[in-house]
Amino acid sequence: MRFRILWISLLITTFAIILYSLVSTQIFYNLSVENSERALIVYMNAFDGEKYTADDEGAKAFSLSLGGARVTILDGEGNVLGESEVDSIERDHSQREEVKEAMESGEGFAVRSSDTLNKNMVYYCRAVDADGEILLVRIAQFSESEWAMYVQSLPSVAAYMVFDVLGCLVFTYIATYFIMRPVEGLTREAAAGGRVQTKYTELRSIAEILNERNRDIELKVSELEEERRLVERAQSSKDEFIANITHEMNTPLTSIKGYAELLASGLMDEEHKKQAYATIVSQADRLTNLISCIINYSEIDSDDLPSYEVNLTDAAREMIAVLSPEAEKKGVKFIDETQDGVKIMSRHERITQLLGNLMRNAVRYNKEGGTVTVRLDCGRLEIEDTGIGIAPEYMDKVFSRFFTVDKSHSGKNGGFGLGLAVCKKICTRAGWRISVQSELGKGSKFTVDFGLR
Repeated sequence: MRFRILWISLLITTFAIILYSLVSTQIFYNLSVENSERALIVYMNAFDGEKYTADDEGAKAFSLSLGGARVTILDGEGNVLGESEVDSIERDHSQREEVKEAMESGEGFAVRSSDTLNKNMVYYCRAVDADGEILLVRIAQFSESEWAMYVQSLPSVAAYMVFDVLGCLVFTYIATYFIMRPVEGLTREAAAGGRVQTKYTELRSIAEILNERNRDIELKVSELEEERRLVERAQSSKDEFIANITHEMNTPLTSIKGYAELLASGLMDEEHKKQAYATIVSQADRLTNLISCIINYSEIDSDDLPSYEVNLTDAAREMIAVLSPEAEKKGVKFIDETQDGVKIMSRHERITQLLGNLMRNAVRYNKEGGTVTVRLDCGRLEIEDTGIGIAPEYMDKVFSRFFTVDKSHSGKNGGFGLGLAVCKKICTRAGWRISVQSELGKGSKFTVDFGLR
């Protein structure tokens, strides 16, 4: 930045110095010509026609009295009669500017380079009366040309240039110091974080840019931190998922392996063999169901099939009919409070999974002689049971994978703890809200809000 300021200041000041020198030379030249014209008028007043003859001798005598100024005496027609310097090559001066003006108005001025002397001259010509005869007397004085004056000024211009370079160096250092110091202060404040403020009006736009940049950085850092937390949570969830699967699969596999080894040993009688075969089949079925549940749970994330309109009322009533036999075995009764014609955008298999898991849990964890009430109106589904309920310390884990109310996992209810996790995932992907209210020993109520109200 300093280098740029230095070059800009040097260009501006150099241009200014050159322009000033040219203008000054022009002004000085004009003043010099005006002074020469005034001096020639004074010289001309000293001419005496009776004293100086109209020939070379008279012109030289008059020139000598003027200190060496060139004098030319001409007749009334502009022909040279006398010359003080050298013999004029051209005797007819009637077309010279100053002579023509003198012949017309009595006097005339001109500035030009003399062909005879090869110098820049200022000419003044006046018509005078000498013994009744009109003569033209011309006096010429040497004058520097504009270019000659400018060449003479070049050493001074060069000196000014040297001082200009030094001045620009000092100015650049001072300017950048006072300009950059508040800017550097802003950058330090911005680097330290927080909002940047400045008392300089010119720097407020920079301060706002830095503030905006800080906000963007904070947002990016927040997003990265959130992504990091999500990754850590996903990794932890993955580890937990693998541990739970291992635990769930270990029990049936252990039973299958144990009975298979006993059968292979040949030491079991027929009655015990039948029990062993039944156990192996039962545990194999349980293992198959577990794998099926895991696959189904994983497939929800990759399910991109389009939705269509599903009659939620019909699906709920069909599920009640399917589960009623199982409920009757436990002495549990379904109460249907569904409203007719409730429809929603989804897919039949997902709605069936949602209703099946919620209703099956309501039956499975109910008490003998209890009830399961299914309420459905426009936009809301409620499934309420009179079962064992959920302890307050487990309420935040209800929708977690492999969570079961009875902690044996393979206990009397036979669940794997994936049903409510599947319900939660289905609702989350569809944009629905699922919640639970429960009181230990009195029952639970699961509510799905479809957001249609």
